[in-house]
Amino acid sequence: MSGKKVLISGIGIAGPTLAYWLGRSGFEVTLVEAAPHLRTRGYVIDFWGTGYDVAERMGLVPALERAGYKVKELRLVNSEGKRVGGFDVDVFRRLTDGRYVSLPRGDLAALIYDLIKDKHEAMFGDRITAIEQKGDQVEVAFERASARAFDVVIGADGLHSEVRRLVFGPQAQFERYLGYAVAAFEARGYRPRDEDVYVSYSVPGKQIARFAMRGDSTLFLFVFKSPAPLHLEALDLAAKKQILHAEFLGAGWECKRILAALDQTDDLYFDRVSQIRMESWSRGRVGLMGDAAFCVSLLAGQGSALAMAGAYILAGEMARKDATPEQAFARTHDILREFIAGKQKAAENFASSFAPSTQAGIVFRNLLTKTFKIPFVANLVLGPMLLDRLTLPDYPNG
Repeated sequence: MSGKKVLISGIGIAGPTLAYWLGRSGFEVTLVEAAPHLRTRGYVIDFWGTGYDVAERMGLVPALERAGYKVKELRLVNSEGKRVGGFDVDVFRRLTDGRYVSLPRGDLAALIYDLIKDKHEAMFGDRITAIEQKGDQVEVAFERASARAFDVVIGADGLHSEVRRLVFGPQAQFERYLGYAVAAFEARGYRPRDEDVYVSYSVPGKQIARFAMRGDSTLFLFVFKSPAPLHLEALDLAAKKQILHAEFLGAGWECKRILAALDQTDDLYFDRVSQIRMESWSRGRVGLMGDAAFCVSLLAGQGSALAMAGAYILAGEMARKDATPEQAFARTHDILREFIAGKQKAAENFASSFAPSTQAGIVFRNLLTKTFKIPFVANLVLGPMLLDRLTLPDYPNG
């Protein structure tokens, strides 16, 4: 591609990965991020598949393994804390040939950003307010910085992408709500701790889970059914906490203690569980990547890995000498379209297992998980979700 000046909106997973690979092909990359600094920590993700392959090509796997957790068990418990289901997480490692790690999303983002922070311009605490395509240039206005022109603009700014809104239209056109809300936070000093065990408790329509992390910290995850999508953008922290109190205060198990810990935090992730489905991820010289283009939903557990795979492929296609931006976007879409569609369908089917609607559904799920110690059953149930049927293309700078 002849034009080498690229603006990427979003410094999460997809944006810095894309910047890394574009930089290897001589592109001049600028990144812009609305947050005032790099977001660290965050909820724990399970990382495997094509994203793991990309991380390996970036030389990140040793650092991922050091930052990650070797989770031993997913334990499903009842209101007394007694084990009623779950399985040994080694089943995941067996299905992925050991190429599987659990780590905080923010730690993954930080590891990727460390590879590019001294090589590309990053504008934190700013956002894009207008995008206008004029011939072979894209003129961009910012909230704080002066307007500038770029050859290509990429929106890697997540589920609630501002680039997507400005160029493609309102989010409602592309969002498929899956009927759940999810929240996460960390607290220090919480007891009990079950090291390397993901402990989960459910009542109909709700799940709450905890995982012991380093530094005497515990991560908590809430999932609950919500018939109508929650629009949380305008709510302050106190209002968001009140929603969680209303949903979980009488749910039993450790919920009362967990909500007391929630009251002490000032860092809460809270969003609805949705997917983004689009016929095209580009318009002219503006494209989308990661959750902005094809969010599979947080409950799918593979959004970060898919974002890295997509960014690697887009960078490779943009680096082709004969490629226009439009051609690079189209080739990327052709390579990923069916693969992403399959992941979105699997995630949609899997979402209900987090918070079954009935007690009978919870019992059935718990019993099913106990059968995963049988390899045939584990392959049948978990294989379609864990096994990626996409081979990464090889590019000259890959």
